[in-house]
Amino acid sequence: MINSGKKLMTGLAGLLFCCLVAVSCYATDFFPETIEMNVLTDLYGGVVFDHDLHVMITEGCAVCHHHTTGTPVVDSYCAKCHADEGPVETVSCQGCHTLEPVTAQSMREQRDVYRYHDDKPDLKAAYHLSCLGCHMEFGAPAGCQDCHARTEAGDAFFRSGQFAPAGSAVGPAH
Repeated sequence: MINSGKKLMTGLAGLLFCCLVAVSCYATDFFPETIEMNVLTDLYGGVVFDHDLHVMITEGCAVCHHHTTGTPVVDSYCAKCHADEGPVETVSCQGCHTLEPVTAQSMREQRDVYRYHDDKPDLKAAYHLSCLGCHMEFGAPAGCQDCHARTEAGDAFFRSGQFAPAGSAVGPAH
C-alpha cells in the first residue's frame, strides 16, 4: 500500500514538473521576442527572427529546439548519450552546432568531437533544417532573400546588382 502511494506521488510530481515546463515555455518573459541570427553573414545579412510569432504558431518549444531552457535533453537521438546530463541553462544553436562547415577534413582533425557526432549538422545547416521544412510545409517564405538581404559580397558572388554583367536584366541600367 505504501509503495503504490509513493509511486502515485512520484508520478504526480513528474506530471507537475512537465506542466510547469510547458507553461514556462510560453511565459513571455521567459524567451526573447526577437532573435538576431547574424553569425553567418558573408553573402547574406542576418535574420531578425520573430520568436514571439513562432511560439504562438507552434505546439511547444521542442518543435524547434532539441533542448529547452531548464529541462534535460528532450531529443531522443541526443538522449541516447546525454540523458544523464542536467537541465540546460540557455538554449543556443551555437551551443552544439559549429560555425565552421563540417567536412571530411574537419572530421579527421577533430576526431574526438565527431566520434559520435559525425551526423551533426553545422550551424548553417541546423538553421536551415529547422526553418525550411516548416516554411515549405506551411507555405511560408522559403527563398534565400525572403529571409536574408543579400550583402554586397553576395551580389559580387552571384554577379547581380552592381556586379551583374552589362546589359543583363539584373544589372545596372546604362
